[in-house]
Amino acid sequence: MIKVVIVDDHPIVRAGMRSILACTDDIEIIGEGENGVEALDLVTRLNPNVLVLDVELPDRSGIEVAASLKCNPDCSTAVLILTAHKDPQIIFNLLRNGAIGYVLKDEALETLANAIRSAASGKSWLSPSVAGEVIQQAIQGNHHNSQHEVDSCTDEELTPREKEILCLLGEGLDNSDIAKRLTLTKRTVQNHISTIYGKLGLNTRTEAMLYALHHGIARVS
Repeated sequence: MIKVVIVDDHPIVRAGMRSILACTDDIEIIGEGENGVEALDLVTRLNPNVLVLDVELPDRSGIEVAASLKCNPDCSTAVLILTAHKDPQIIFNLLRNGAIGYVLKDEALETLANAIRSAASGKSWLSPSVAGEVIQQAIQGNHHNSQHEVDSCTDEELTPREKEILCLLGEGLDNSDIAKRLTLTKRTVQNHISTIYGKLGLNTRTEAMLYALHHGIARVS
């Protein structure tokens, strides 16, 4: 059972999410909040698998909440952003600050459950209608802050195996798929990924995916 906390300052939106997720048999809402302080408290107390978080909250932004959780080494909760924004700058800020993905509010009815399942399994989720633009931005490096962050890292110290795994991360494969593709154990794959993060200064699979795409290590069809 995937345990979920939802935080949005609009009761109608929360009710809509409850209605959507009530139709699933593998997702359970264990807490709800309406602001950033409650989001941090609920995650600390309940330790959900996934936090579904609105970007615009009355006391602080979803970006600030995601960044706070990212800095907590004891937090294993995946942050899935629920947003009406399609601005690439906002999206990149979300991804850089610890969100594993985002769902556009006007697509939530069709995609929320699958997005939560992906987030819980450690996979990035990019809302379909803007995923192409985000990936294109990553490849071209047009966003200034993303360019600066990527240029501060180097993949020269990666071994051939680590580059191979980074490529597969960029293609969106999870650890099990990578292990099968390379005939490795999942533990070995996880150890390689931890080393890759350390060498490149990355923290999430989403950051690794964007890095791989930007540097041409991975390609999308």
